[in-house]
Amino acid sequence: MRTDSSPGTLPAREHLPATDAGTPVLDVVIPVHNEEKDLQPCVRRLHEHLTRTFPYAFRITIADNASTDRTPLVAARLAAQIPEVGTFRLEQKGRGRALRTVWSASRAPVLAYMDVDLSTDLNALLPLVAPLISGHSDLAIGSRLARDSRVVRGPKREFISRAYNLILRGSLQARFSDAQCGFKAIRREVAQVLLPLVEDTGWFFDTEMLVLAERAGLRIHEVPVDWVDDPDSTVHIVRTATDDLRGVWRVGRALATGSLPLDRLARPFGDDPRDRELPDVPKGLARQLVGFCVVGGLSTLFYLALYSVFRQFSGSQTANALALLVSAVANTAANRRLTFGVRGRGGAVRHQAQGLVVFGIGLALTSGSLAALSAATGSPAHSTELGVLIAANLAATVLRFLLFRAWVFPDRDGYGGGPAHTVTPPAHGTPAPSAPLPQHRVPTPQPYEQQPYEQQPYEQQPYGRQPYEQQVHSRQGHEPVRPHHNDPGDAR
Repeated sequence: MRTDSSPGTLPAREHLPATDAGTPVLDVVIPVHNEEKDLQPCVRRLHEHLTRTFPYAFRITIADNASTDRTPLVAARLAAQIPEVGTFRLEQKGRGRALRTVWSASRAPVLAYMDVDLSTDLNALLPLVAPLISGHSDLAIGSRLARDSRVVRGPKREFISRAYNLILRGSLQARFSDAQCGFKAIRREVAQVLLPLVEDTGWFFDTEMLVLAERAGLRIHEVPVDWVDDPDSTVHIVRTATDDLRGVWRVGRALATGSLPLDRLARPFGDDPRDRELPDVPKGLARQLVGFCVVGGLSTLFYLALYSVFRQFSGSQTANALALLVSAVANTAANRRLTFGVRGRGGAVRHQAQGLVVFGIGLALTSGSLAALSAATGSPAHSTELGVLIAANLAATVLRFLLFRAWVFPDRDGYGGGPAHTVTPPAHGTPAPSAPLPQHRVPTPQPYEQQPYEQQPYEQQPYGRQPYEQQVHSRQGHEPVRPHHNDPGDAR
């Protein structure tokens, strides 16, 4: 999917290095609002599981969004007691707002989140993030609707969940199976580009993020999970469902109008031999031929229907000109978007003007065929006229494709179609250049490592009394190690 202002692509995925074990590789965010009862057992259970099973350094970040109970005090106490735990306070509600804020500030290469009730079995956490660490996938989600999942929940929530995902499949053509499971992960470089495109700040945040990622061609890995419903959940089902349906309408409209710059999320292939350049084979030719043939077939049917209508009250030449004019405008618009992948309004008038020139060539070809038929037979039958027009349109179609590809939508950047732009491959480990992203209403804080520690509020001091890296080095020496704390003094 392309726009007229494509700034570049994401760099190729790479396996995260295993040698830098002292630096947190995974940041698990737990968004909370008035969860003073469940927060401490959740964090301690998650920390124990990660310490015992996760082969990389990690951190746990409590994202407190506008709690009014003792949740901030519980979070601050946990951050003071457990070095790998940090806390972040937001003064506005919204799970999506909390995730975007903390994910945008984190320096960990893999970002995840889970609900505080820990409804999802933690044994799925390592399979969730492993494809992101290896460079295989861009996002990963837990799925309660996969065939191998084991789920315990009431019939009401089961019906709502399945109905919601059917709505997503029918309206937004979503192919992922479970949008709302509170168990997801994303690579940091993808989040940096994807999150500014996500508008929702509440429960629809997950769905919008996944739909945009899927439409942009990013790889989403699904993990079957074991999941037990939390009977004390405070989610307002009716209000959440209403907000989600509004979000579906908003995203569907944005996708239909092509107003989202999803091309900046394009991800190059790795070492797939299918992506290697072949000499003398234009890039994108096969895909463009298929798209052009489909659009051309539909345009021909549309043209013949219009010709038959116009022929009822005009001569053959007039009916042919009118039908060809209307179908040519529709054909240019369809090929612009579907065949050559040009999005947005930029250049649309110029493309239509060039399309009309191509229409003029097609008009001359078809009109000349009709004139030759009339000269040869005098008063040809209507079926004969249609047969000649079909043959003439086939010849005009071939010529139209060549002119579209070489003149109207020239292939200047290797993708086929659209205006030219230059993409400089990034150096190893350097993010790809991109145009400034649209600013969201929610301000993005500085990463923890860049904030002067003594100026941070206590509840935002991520790892107790020292930054995380200093704690690891002061406790274990200067060699990077996993955050396994077996010293007697580390007992908690």
